[in-house]
Amino acid sequence: MSIGGGIALIVIGLIFVLNVVQVDIPWINEYALGLILILGGVAAILLSLTVWRSRGTRVVERRVEPGVDDRTL
Repeated sequence: MSIGGGIALIVIGLIFVLNVVQVDIPWINEYALGLILILGGVAAILLSLTVWRSRGTRVVERRVEPGVDDRTL
């Protein structure tokens, strides 16, 4: 899930929490569902940013011959 998906979850969760649309589902608490969607959206955004940040990391390996001083390189 990307940042856009996380934002979508937050918006849908806010719709349920703020009771913008009246939904009558007797076995689901709309407020609790909205909070779960908001938390899931925030987690998705944080996870996406963490993965995006680590994607640009490069590992550079440098081999040094034995007996060669590192400061002269």
